[in-house]
Amino acid sequence: MFYATTYPSPVGLITLACDGDNLVGLWMEGQKYFGNTIPEAMREKDDIPVLDAAKQWLDKYFSGGKPAIAELPLAPIGGAFRQGVWSMLCEIPYGEVMTYGDIAKKMALKMGKKTMSSQAVGGAVGHNPISIIIPCHRVVGANGSLTGYAGGVDRKTALLTLEGVDMAKLFVPQKGTALSFPFFQ
Repeated sequence: MFYATTYPSPVGLITLACDGDNLVGLWMEGQKYFGNTIPEAMREKDDIPVLDAAKQWLDKYFSGGKPAIAELPLAPIGGAFRQGVWSMLCEIPYGEVMTYGDIAKKMALKMGKKTMSSQAVGGAVGHNPISIIIPCHRVVGANGSLTGYAGGVDRKTALLTLEGVDMAKLFVPQKGTALSFPFFQ
């Protein structure tokens, strides 16, 4: 059984999901792949300790804190490759970014391969079911482009700015995936 609740945030309404003990999802309203890893309907329920803990984590985060990912029991649903990529995302520190290519090199090394496709990594990053907490927003293009965020580039920019990332070398591409989401008025 899977449970869900909502959390109002500065980047729009967030849906949190759990299996009762572990956080399995965090999606922003209108996000691509919303809830797609959950194999059954989620039941609305607010009084579950792990969901309360996730809300407290988000309160700290959105007030400028840097809560540790390890504070929450996470159980994102996905295959071994995606799990490996999501684990690497958790290693990107606050205030820093990493490229898809950098993650591809690390995954290739981990898997004993000579090379790894940045596009394959991009697919795994884009399907991250626990946005914000598993920091997929900290992944950028090799040229510094803020592309590929399922929640939209406006949200990606807002999250990176909140975390204190130096935005001087980063830019919004004129064409590409997940460019914008109309939540900033």
